[in-house]
Amino acid sequence: MKRFMAMVLSMMLVGSVIAAQAQDTTTTATTKNVHKRPAPKKTGPTVSEQLNELKQAIDAQQQQIRQLSDQVQTRDQRIQQLEQRIDQSQSAAVQAQTKADTAVQQTAEQQQTVVALKSDVTDLKTTATNNAMTIQETQKSIRDALESPLAIHYKGITITPGGFLAAESVYRNRALGSDVNTPFNSVNMPGAGQNAISEFFGSGRQSRISMLAEGKLHNAKLSGYYEADFLSAGITSNNNESNSYTLRQRQAWGQAAFDNGWSFTGGQMWSLVTETKKGVDNRSEALPMTIDPQYTVGFSWARQYGVRLAKNFGNRFWLAASLEDSQTTLSASGNASNFALGSPGNGGGLYNGGITACSTSATGVTTCTNAANYSFNAMPDVIVKAAFEPGFGHYEVFGIFSRFRDRVYPCVEPLDNPSLCGTSVSALGAYNSSKNAGGVGGNARFTFAKHVDFGLHALYGNGIGRYGTSGLPDATVNPNGTLAPLRSYQALATLEGHHKRFDIYMNGGEEYVERRYQTDLANTKLPIVGYGAPTFSDAGCYTETVPSTGTGFGFGGLSGCSGQTQSTIEGTFGFWIKPYNGAKGRIQFGPQYSYLVRNAWAGAGPTKGTYVDPHGVDNMFMTSFRYYLP
Repeated sequence: MKRFMAMVLSMMLVGSVIAAQAQDTTTTATTKNVHKRPAPKKTGPTVSEQLNELKQAIDAQQQQIRQLSDQVQTRDQRIQQLEQRIDQSQSAAVQAQTKADTAVQQTAEQQQTVVALKSDVTDLKTTATNNAMTIQETQKSIRDALESPLAIHYKGITITPGGFLAAESVYRNRALGSDVNTPFNSVNMPGAGQNAISEFFGSGRQSRISMLAEGKLHNAKLSGYYEADFLSAGITSNNNESNSYTLRQRQAWGQAAFDNGWSFTGGQMWSLVTETKKGVDNRSEALPMTIDPQYTVGFSWARQYGVRLAKNFGNRFWLAASLEDSQTTLSASGNASNFALGSPGNGGGLYNGGITACSTSATGVTTCTNAANYSFNAMPDVIVKAAFEPGFGHYEVFGIFSRFRDRVYPCVEPLDNPSLCGTSVSALGAYNSSKNAGGVGGNARFTFAKHVDFGLHALYGNGIGRYGTSGLPDATVNPNGTLAPLRSYQALATLEGHHKRFDIYMNGGEEYVERRYQTDLANTKLPIVGYGAPTFSDAGCYTETVPSTGTGFGFGGLSGCSGQTQSTIEGTFGFWIKPYNGAKGRIQFGPQYSYLVRNAWAGAGPTKGTYVDPHGVDNMFMTSFRYYLP
């Protein structure tokens, strides 16, 4: 670049010299051409002066050029140094970039490593926390299992104990001579001496013990259940409804439930007639919430031997069939001794061995009756049920088939068949007579607002009286000694409210049995035979009698009062308070009030052509305090 500047300056100098020479030449020529004229007077610098000035100017310019050249050279040196520095910087930058790239790559790898390490640390922390929680939960579970186990594990099965301990009382404004369970069909007629006094009893006999054993196979669950209480008295033990043997066996059954929905159950259990809350499952029975262990009028049930086969279709529909222990309960008036259907129990056969209850009248006449009778049954009762749970409510329909049988003796009244019997009483011509009976029923249960349950139940048919809680008769007898099933129905409505600390319930029910009677044409006095006949005397149902014994424990029996039940009606209200319900068990207590009416069929009054329809009424107040095992 300094060469270029020197060339420019040289050309400028040369140009200046040439211009000066040209001017000088022009001046000379002009002088030659005008020498003839007189020379003008000198007014400016001469050529030599100008040349000197020009020389001085050129020297000055050269000096400036040298200075500029020096500056350019210095600058070039600086530029060269700068270029060297730049080269060094660029090299250093390249090295730095390389190092930076390496560092970035290493940083990224380190970040990945850090992230991985953080993730590992987090996982380790989570695992450690989970392990700590698991250890704590395991320790708690072990401690709970040791201190308060929910079940006992033994040889591959789980055993769960249960039950409750109870302190209960009952007050009745008309005495029945009964514990906390109420004999609904024994409410006194108006003239009974017991109606003039009240009764109070305290009892712990409803205290209950139970045990559930469960074992799991690869495609089935095996279960066994036992339950007992103390509501039994040896001289009244029978199997009419609840097999009341001391210690009273309430339930004892085994079950195989398969994964495909089939189940088989056998033993003593709640009858298939009893309403359930879930499908047809055992141990889900919808029992009234009453303190009274006889439950409430209108409730249909039995606890008896049975074998049950059931099928679950997707937890929406169930079918079940059972064969259950049969029994015939009988009530008749005006009949002859021309039939037999059973006997008192045989002690050698482990039945109640014919123990009798006896009473002595004021005139000294002692009358004894069998305390426990057993009918000789032709076949078990057959019960079928279908249950539905479409999404709202639980619904059931069921049917019962029974077969009654007795031995008939036509020659007890020989005039009925003189060609066979003649005039003497004998067992000649005795034969067996069988009658079919049965009924249909249904249950419906709805839940509202998650806490309110409303239930309806009904059962109607012939010979079904013993399936009602009042124990109305199944049959009466015809004049010829053959059995006559009685038509009856049972109905119950329930309303229940549930809370964690509180339950409330209201029940209203009725059980009804029709009258059935015939005239005994073989009897010259034309007596009426059967049940609830209007000719049966009820004239004495309003007249109190003197005590039957001098022991102080025998009120007088009503004279001339058939008092055969037409219906029983009961309304019940009660509630349960549960101050504690948790891992340590459950404490609950509460009262119950019941208003009970027993209506008798109208019978002959005190004077000819008059009729009376007596009925007994009782008000009952019960209390209960219970501790349930967890």
